[in-house]
Amino acid sequence: MAIPAALAHPTAEAQVRPGAGFGCGTRDPTPDQIQATQEIAVQEAAGNFSIVARQTVNVDVYFHVVASSTALSGGYLTTTMLNNQFSVLQNTFAAHGFTFTLKGTDFTINTSWADDGAELTMKKALRKGDYKALNIYFHRNLGGNFGYCYFPASVSSGSNDFYRDGCSILYTTVPGGSATNYNLGYTVTHEVGHWFGLYHTFQGSSCTGSGDLVSDTPAQLSATSGCPVGRDSCPSQAGLDPIRNFMDYSYDTCYEEFTAGQKTRMHSMWNQYRA
Repeated sequence: MAIPAALAHPTAEAQVRPGAGFGCGTRDPTPDQIQATQEIAVQEAAGNFSIVARQTVNVDVYFHVVASSTALSGGYLTTTMLNNQFSVLQNTFAAHGFTFTLKGTDFTINTSWADDGAELTMKKALRKGDYKALNIYFHRNLGGNFGYCYFPASVSSGSNDFYRDGCSILYTTVPGGSATNYNLGYTVTHEVGHWFGLYHTFQGSSCTGSGDLVSDTPAQLSATSGCPVGRDSCPSQAGLDPIRNFMDYSYDTCYEEFTAGQKTRMHSMWNQYRA
């Protein structure tokens, strides 16, 4: 099943909430992407990915710090901050069958790229590895977003969509950063969840629609702000809002988990598009 990659910049349809809350610039999935994911969900329900979901996958990771200067205020992250961010990445996915190997870290001074300008040009210059490799770009400014990423797709090696693949992260969200309530490093976890094929838990903003197409995440009408224990935006549906799920918009201190269904989905998508 082919999933066309998004051809426009992700922030063209950014899911940014008003105010100072979490802002994710990952584009909503297209109708074709949703249809393909629905077909994968059917295969999961039939048990066709059960063996795949029990395997451990190792992912090569490349960090790219793209700053306007060598000062922290310009986005130039310290080695300690990057190491702590990598530890968060490892720890949040370890229980779900994914491990990571940091293959390289590079630093680039370019004011335009630091502010998310000329995305494709930047990525053609910096991207490393094959389609299985996770490239994470840390920026000074992402136009009001904390991050964005690309869903897995059927792409040709060397194509523009191949180069666009990866995640862009606002530098203040890493552990020790200055983004209030969002500086424990879980923005990377959220965005890498998209890279593995997960949608937001409130996908579609409906209590009766198909939502994120994962059977064990409760229906959720809208994104969470803060950590409101007991929130239930779909009282007519089973379960409370999954405020502790990494694919919601909660504070970093609220995040705790992916569900078993999300684990299966990540492995299904990996096997389908990146393995």
